[in-house]
Amino acid sequence: MKLISVAQMREIERRAMEEFTIGGEELMDRAGEGLAEVVERLAEAAGFQQPFVHLIAGRGNNGGDACAAAYYLKQHDVDVELWLAGAKSDIQGDALKQLSRARQAEVPLVELPTMEDWDRAHALGADIVVDGVLGIGASGPARGPAVGAIQYINACAREALVVALDVPSGLDADTGRAEGEAVRADVTATIGLPKLGLVETSALEYVGALEVVDIGIPPALAAEFPSETERELIFRTDCQALLPRRPRAAHKGRFGHVLLLGGARGYAGAITLAARAASRAGAGLVSVVTPISIAPIVAGAALESMVHGAEETELGSLAADTWKNYCKPLEENLSAVLIGPGLTREPESLALVRYVLRSCDAPLVLDADALSVLAGQPDWLNKARSPVVITPHPGELAALFGQTVEEVQADRYGMALAAAKFANVTVVLKGAGTLVAEKGQPTAINLTGNPGMATGGAGDVLAGILTALLGQGLAPYDAARLAVYLHGRAGDMVAWRKSQAGLIAGDLVDELPFAFRDISVR
Repeated sequence: MKLISVAQMREIERRAMEEFTIGGEELMDRAGEGLAEVVERLAEAAGFQQPFVHLIAGRGNNGGDACAAAYYLKQHDVDVELWLAGAKSDIQGDALKQLSRARQAEVPLVELPTMEDWDRAHALGADIVVDGVLGIGASGPARGPAVGAIQYINACAREALVVALDVPSGLDADTGRAEGEAVRADVTATIGLPKLGLVETSALEYVGALEVVDIGIPPALAAEFPSETERELIFRTDCQALLPRRPRAAHKGRFGHVLLLGGARGYAGAITLAARAASRAGAGLVSVVTPISIAPIVAGAALESMVHGAEETELGSLAADTWKNYCKPLEENLSAVLIGPGLTREPESLALVRYVLRSCDAPLVLDADALSVLAGQPDWLNKARSPVVITPHPGELAALFGQTVEEVQADRYGMALAAAKFANVTVVLKGAGTLVAEKGQPTAINLTGNPGMATGGAGDVLAGILTALLGQGLAPYDAARLAVYLHGRAGDMVAWRKSQAGLIAGDLVDELPFAFRDISVR
């Protein structure tokens, strides 16, 4: 989904009202209804049976959207209370109409027009707090009662989930920077189209997961406004288009045969998680080649996979000739290959990775140790016979290209794209705001996922999902975008229901069917 500037969004709304006769009150009503839907979905995912939603509204149009959301939540019998960062007499135009309607629906209203009022305010014990204080029109640091409202929301975040409306209050929607106090949201429900600043690295700490609320902007009108950047957001609607309906007469061969190489003595977990994820992500057949000493462990934990025990080195990792001796007979039937999880970094692993790059004809995913052993040798990626996707975290990308982690993190977009162009590969740069970069394509950012996914094995799950999607015939760029979205979405669904701290990699595998169901009716 393309990204737009604040000026573009204002122009789109102006033309929608003038040329398509969509009134400002109607746009505000649609925004409020969409926000209410986001809040109710979040409440359901988090297991709140009778949620209490506390909405904080500002004096502008963003506050009007919050008032509209309060009305719709009240209509759905949700317990709500509306606080105003200002006085009712400050509200005008369409926002006043929405406030009046909320009051007529008996939504409780509290006016807090000064900083002193906010200093005396006590948290209400809400399950979800909605930030509707400042919108995309705000510039510079927050001032007046808005500062108190922002501080109050952030204090409530210790016990409540926070949903920001359009943009977290205090964050510049064009630059992604906060010049003063800013709300740290769990979810941002942006209106119409995603704004440029929401995907900047500086914004990630504030935005959380990003939802886009459809307010009925005519597609032909939106198409007239080109993105001002060669970046885009990976969003649910993009992913839906990548999942074709499965034929009724399909058989397992229709959905690909993927091969996973990895594991070592004492390190059976990584390749097992990758294999389980590949099966959960729809691969028709999953084969695993792993050292013979751990093959029974992997086979016992990944029951849907065909596990082959291969000759191993003295240290218990796969030998350099593993591809020639154990994988070559399978090659004609393979639709994608993964190498790396649990592989170890010993010299024979490097030799094996080099051999696979020169010999494999199927789309290839290099993950974890398969990237580590190539540190300082990115030119080897150009020797591949097939399309390659690499899935580095910042440290692995830095080591691969002789950079520092700080250099990578300072310019994640630039480094990911430069790596993709240099090595002619698709790059999945993991981390908060995982990026997908490929030469000739917009660099795509994923904002599903949460800090609970910073746990051992989560990357192996992603590698398995990606390999399965490649095996089902998706192009590398498309497979990578869909994989990171589903991976993060599964993580969010687990965290909302169980907690971030309690999330483990196996939870992601178990949640994958529900993540798929979130974007597909089948």
